[in-house]
Amino acid sequence: MSWLPPDDEDDEPEYDETAFRVRPNPKANRPRTKRRPAHADAETARVLGVDRGRYAVLVDEDGPDEREVVATRARELRRQPIVTGDRVRVVGDTSGAEGTLSRIVGIEPRATLLRRSADDTDQVERVVVANADQMLVVVAAADPEPRERLVDRYLIAALDAGIRPLLVVTKTDLADPSDFLSHFAGVDLEVFTSRRGDMPLERIGAALAGHSTVFVGHSGVGKSTLVNALVPTAGRATGHVNEVTGRGRHTSSSTVSLRYRGATGTGWVIDTPGVRSFGLGHVDPANILRAFTDLAEVAEQCPRGCTHLPDAPDCAIAEAVAEGRLGPTGAARLDSLQRLLTTFAGR
Repeated sequence: MSWLPPDDEDDEPEYDETAFRVRPNPKANRPRTKRRPAHADAETARVLGVDRGRYAVLVDEDGPDEREVVATRARELRRQPIVTGDRVRVVGDTSGAEGTLSRIVGIEPRATLLRRSADDTDQVERVVVANADQMLVVVAAADPEPRERLVDRYLIAALDAGIRPLLVVTKTDLADPSDFLSHFAGVDLEVFTSRRGDMPLERIGAALAGHSTVFVGHSGVGKSTLVNALVPTAGRATGHVNEVTGRGRHTSSSTVSLRYRGATGTGWVIDTPGVRSFGLGHVDPANILRAFTDLAEVAEQCPRGCTHLPDAPDCAIAEAVAEGRLGPTGAARLDSLQRLLTTFAGR
């Protein structure tokens, strides 16, 4: 703002607002604002998979106009992970016609979130899948040998996320899985066994109906083979186990949701890439105890800071088991709880 010289030395300066100079906008565009459009016309969709920045989403799920649409993410969501299983809001061309592209502008609140870290010291979580309510752990009785501690880690991650775990043991024609399964006797875990030419597809399918189930497992255990048997249109690549290293080759390279249609109903199968480790750097150990409902009630009588491990003094759970107050399965359940807590503590 400028001023004009006074007519008299005793007069105050007079300011002239018309002389105020405004810097022109060289880009001739509107100033940026933090206000975002409400997108009242957005449609809700399920994320089926992610491929190089493009998201396959299902619009009007179970409706008369159900269709698969390709979408990108809005700029304001660039720092938020969008994963398979997410429920999102999409705008733009949602017709699903070839060559069309819509945009994800919002993420609905998640019911569950399955996470893992790169290793146990890494506090940075990797989101595996959203809104799954079941985890089906696939292991082989042999070729490759089952790894109890890896299964423990899967169970801990599921219990931390509030997801119900299931277990499938494949290749039981090669080895008896009884010793392996005895380690999980005290866990509330439905178990299925499978052998060459005899997959319990009806039983597993009945457990999948009405649920969103994430499949996890070590490479080479037959997970993709099981997925293809349950969802014939899946076309997931299958591999073999290296005879020298005993390790399976990674065949599934991405996480994808597949529609399961069975005699007892429909559900979602979420296939994930095979992993050889599952970091627990993000897990809250209190969630492990809460999964053992009866033991958690007794644990309220434990001293403050009780670890519930075998060497914990005055542990109310151990005392209840010793006195027979938790029934015939109490000892097995306590053993399973302590094994999971020990796995987490040692990581």
